[in-house]
Order: sequence, then structure tokens, then C-alpha cells
Amino acid sequence: MTMVWVVYDITDNTTRKNVARICLDKGLYRVQKSVFLGTLNANERDSLALECEDEIDPDVDSVYVFPMDDESFRKVKLLGQAF
Repeated sequence: MTMVWVVYDITDNTTRKNVARICLDKGLYRVQKSVFLGTLNANERDSLALECEDEIDPDVDSVYVFPMDDESFRKVKLLGQAF
């Protein structure tokens, strides 16, 4: 299992809600309105990316899926409120 950040910029409200639902269904936690965090194995990460790809319009939307190892995650600095 790997820590995964999902960050997106989606113009359409329905598409944005669908991508958020995909993230939640995969067990990710909402960190900010368009940012999710959680642990996924490689198959789950690939599945999430494919499902998001099916939802978005690649001409106007973007979804980033950032895997992060535990050592790097421990170095993350939080400024302000935690989720």
C-alpha cells in the first residue's frame, strides 16, 4: 500500500462530484475541496486513475494522482488546520 494524493481541477459540477465520489469510494479522505489523501495498492491506484479518466474532459479538466512513500509523507509540513 502506498500513500496517494489526488488533486484535481474540474470545470463541470457533475463531473467534479463524480470524481470526488470515486475518491471516497476508494477509501480516500477529503483534505480540501479538490484534494484527497489515502493509501491504495497499485491496482487500486490504476483503477482510480482509469475511472477518473472516464469521467473527465481532458481538454479542460485535470486530475493528478501522486504516489508518496512513507518517508516523504513524514516530511510533509502542515500549516493551519488538519483535515
